[in-house]
Amino acid sequence: MIEIELVQLECKDGDPEYNLGKACHAIMNCAASTDLLVFPETYLSGFPTNENLKAISQSLSGSHVQTLQTLCKEKNVATAIGMAEEHEGKFYNTTVFITPEDGLLAYYRKTHLWLTDHGIFDAGDRYSCIEWRGIKIGFLICFDIEYPESARALGELGTELLIVTNGNMDPYGLTHRTAIMARAQENHMFAVMTNRVGHGNDDLVFHGGSCMVNPMGHLLCEAGREECHIRMTIDPKHMTQFETEFNYLKERRMQITGHKKQHHAKHSDWIIS
Repeated sequence: MIEIELVQLECKDGDPEYNLGKACHAIMNCAASTDLLVFPETYLSGFPTNENLKAISQSLSGSHVQTLQTLCKEKNVATAIGMAEEHEGKFYNTTVFITPEDGLLAYYRKTHLWLTDHGIFDAGDRYSCIEWRGIKIGFLICFDIEYPESARALGELGTELLIVTNGNMDPYGLTHRTAIMARAQENHMFAVMTNRVGHGNDDLVFHGGSCMVNPMGHLLCEAGREECHIRMTIDPKHMTQFETEFNYLKERRMQITGHKKQHHAKHSDWIIS
C-alpha cells in the first residue's frame, strides 16, 4: 500500500527560487500519512526559453535537488518533480525521484519532445523502472503518454506504478485524460499524473486535471483547474481482472524495438534503438 499526494500547483516560468519555495512548502506541509508527492513537469524551473535555459537549469547534483533531498529525509517522504537539467553541455526535460532512504534514487529524461521542447531540450534515450519499498515504478513526462510504446516499454520492465509529471495546456486536456487511462489499461498498471494550473509563457493556460487511474483504466480521482492536493492510497500489488482473466502483455503478438538492460534487481532500463 502507498499513499500518493498529487500536488497540482501553478508555477512561474523562469523563476526557480519561487517554484522551489512552493515545492518545499508542499513537502513540509504534506499529510503525515503521505508516502509520495508528485509534482508537475519542469516544476522547479518552469518552461525555459532559449534566452534563459542555461540560467534556470541545474545539474542533478545542484542545490535545488540537494534541498529537496534534505526535506524528503526530514519528512520521510519521496518526491517526483520535474526540472530543466544541464548535463555535460546538453539540456534535458527531466523528472527526478527523491526518496528519504537514498536521496536521488532515479531520474528520467523526456524522450518525446513537444513542439516547444524542440530546439531547447535534448531527447532522452531510455525508459527506466526502479523498485522502491517493494513497488516497481516507471516515469513518463507529458507528451510521452501520447505514445503507447512509451508505457509499453515500462510494462516490459515490470512497472506497477506509472508516474507522469505533466505540463499540459488548453486545448489538450482531454487528450491526456484519455491517454493516461489507456496506458494504464494496456499495461495493467496504476498511473498517476500531476499537471500544472494557471498561466505560463506565451499566454498558455494549463489545464490541471491531475488524476489517478487503476489497472482497469478507471479514474480513481480527478482534479479540476485550481491549485489543490489530492491524496489517495492504492495497492499496486492488488490482483486485477486482467491478471486473472487475460493479459495484454502476454497475449500481444508485436514487440517493441530496443533492448533491456538490467542494472541490478531493483533497477532496469529499456534503451531505445
